[in-house]
Amino acid sequence: MSTFKIGIIMNGVTGRMGTRQHLIRSIVAIREQGGVDLGNGDILMPDPVLVGRNEGKLKALSNEFGINRWTTDLTEALADEHNVIYFDSQTTTRREAAIKQAIAANKHIYCEKPTSTSLEGALELARLAQEAGVKNGVVQDKLFLPGVMKLKRLIDSGFFGDILSVRMEFGYWVFEGDWQEGQRPSWNYKKEAGGGIVVDMFPHWRYVLDHLFGSVKALSSLVATHIKERVDEEGNTYQATADDAAYATFELENGVIASVNSSWAVRVDRDDLLTIQVDGTEGSAVAGLRNCKTQHRVNTPKPVWNPDLENTIDFQDQWVEVPDNQLFENAFKIQWEMFLKHVHQNEEFDWDLLEGAKGMQLAELGLQSSNERRWLKVPELKVGGGSRSESYIST
Repeated sequence: MSTFKIGIIMNGVTGRMGTRQHLIRSIVAIREQGGVDLGNGDILMPDPVLVGRNEGKLKALSNEFGINRWTTDLTEALADEHNVIYFDSQTTTRREAAIKQAIAANKHIYCEKPTSTSLEGALELARLAQEAGVKNGVVQDKLFLPGVMKLKRLIDSGFFGDILSVRMEFGYWVFEGDWQEGQRPSWNYKKEAGGGIVVDMFPHWRYVLDHLFGSVKALSSLVATHIKERVDEEGNTYQATADDAAYATFELENGVIASVNSSWAVRVDRDDLLTIQVDGTEGSAVAGLRNCKTQHRVNTPKPVWNPDLENTIDFQDQWVEVPDNQLFENAFKIQWEMFLKHVHQNEEFDWDLLEGAKGMQLAELGLQSSNERRWLKVPELKVGGGSRSESYIST
């Protein structure tokens, strides 16, 4: 049995997502379990170098998790041949330039989404990576959530029959920061800093829809900034310039209609912060982050609309939970292990920078659709191909 160390540059791990999901629950967890089992008796052990702008935070993370490599100098980390992977979870406005620098240094690329602040930039990254011959991947964590994996199990089993529609509800109330501290950083509400719920969430909805239900063919959306004024981390009041809610309809290539609401200005009265309801000819299901429940055709109640009579059906009691039947690990950790195997032994990995560009494409089209108040087609994307949308009015 052999153990192979693999050097990983982790840029931006001092941020909330970088620290919690990518460092602690992924790379540190993989190291604590003894590395990635390659299936032939060999082990792949991540050897991270923490990179960021705040020396104090880097030192603290290094000491807490026993990681002896850190630096505020990205160029220095890229020059070290031991480091073969560059990972980026910085704020979106910093990502494109850093990834270009890493590609030029011949590093394999793994990064958060959106991969750039524009579709043009995202496609450029995909092209550069392809030309350099470096492996590349983009975080698509929602696909590996237990609830979504159970939903995929139902789809693969043919449970739904013909899928008719998908309804997704995402969001929660993010406090304004005046009397309670906001749960999201203030840059999320500044368009000039790369903020906005469309840019943040539409890349997620793209890969969820594409990989579970069918490629997105067209969309219509309406975005809003419901909370106009917020208070930042230093207690300063600022004007929100980015959208905090989006209401969209997607037409998929197979005729499935997906209705997706995203909001940071909604109070939750549902099973989870994200719920996905799928309705088909043979049955329906509702998935959250961890759980999934079903209602088969033969178990569907027969309600009758009559506002003059009190409803006697307990609709919530008519659903059956899908059992776990397997051990579900952290969604980010699962994909990290897959990408590490992809780099080390060329195992399959479908979620590359072009897939990331598709997410940015949907975000741009969502904003354009809202501005122009019309349906837009979603053209096929190719590396080096066109990036402009073709619009149409639905009939």
